[in-house]
Amino acid sequence: MTPDSRPPTVLVLRALGLGDLLAGVPALRAVRRGFPGHRVVLALPPGLTGVALSTGAVDEVLPAEAPGRAVPSLAHWPGPPPDVAVDLHGNGPESRDALAALHPRRLLAPALPDGPPWQPHVHERDRWCAFLRAHGIPADPLDLRLPAPSTPSPAPGAVVVHPGAASGSRRWPGERFAAVVRCLCAAGHRVVLTGGPGEDALVRSVAERGGRPASDVFSGGLPLDELSALVAGASLVLSGDTGIAHLAVAHGTRSVTLFGPVSPRLWGPPPGHRHLALWKPGPPGDPHGRNPDARLLRVHTGEVAAACLLQLRGRQARTGASGASGWGVAARVH
Repeated sequence: MTPDSRPPTVLVLRALGLGDLLAGVPALRAVRRGFPGHRVVLALPPGLTGVALSTGAVDEVLPAEAPGRAVPSLAHWPGPPPDVAVDLHGNGPESRDALAALHPRRLLAPALPDGPPWQPHVHERDRWCAFLRAHGIPADPLDLRLPAPSTPSPAPGAVVVHPGAASGSRRWPGERFAAVVRCLCAAGHRVVLTGGPGEDALVRSVAERGGRPASDVFSGGLPLDELSALVAGASLVLSGDTGIAHLAVAHGTRSVTLFGPVSPRLWGPPPGHRHLALWKPGPPGDPHGRNPDARLLRVHTGEVAAACLLQLRGRQARTGASGASGWGVAARVH
């Protein structure tokens, strides 16, 4: 293909984590539909390539990552300037400027002077879909499901418990996770544990306290295709506010997610009986803090175990938990 015959290109910047990518799927699919005939390239960490391509919204990935929440450089962009550049990374000038430096013919970014107003108090999915709609691109925040993985689950039908999170403020105490694990096992459910890189000690501790054998522990950070298969084939996912919770939503797997510093109304699952978010209302905390958030610590073991058993009974009955909504349990544990 000669340069003149290449399809026009849309470059999208969302170089964040797994949960951020999955929360951005509706917006990515909207970009795909809004620019038919274009080649859509997504700038994001290379470890998320498989998930990004599985959305059906992305043709290629431009590897891009930076420490923490920083904006990566896009100076390694190959070829001519993109026809369209879309900032789905953040609302600051850093991400806008990283894209503007490539001299795209058209730039869509929240930080542009004539752009739509930033909406800080709405859900992440809704915010980015509203941003695109303001530019005339229809977007549905519920267009977030992923196709079933081709990889088989290493523990089909198990309850997956993930005690870790990227920051200490979103980590419920390990001994409480272990107590819930013991409760679920006593009720006859197989429980397996997962953890991300650097969380091996935490996962082993929860497994030992919960009475789980080493064969039911997936530590060290499963490859993303295997983690996706594990979640898709699980009966339930229990975790804090972290990437695996978004993966459960993407695969339609029942879940119980524990929120603390950030309300589920900003980052939680969509309403529906499959996903229950437990949290205590109060002033927002620091989602990147080192110590467990005070509101998260107010979520008690009995509440979590009851929510998990409710979800599992609903799955076994093939009907929704009666009257429960995405935040139904949250409303009852104040």
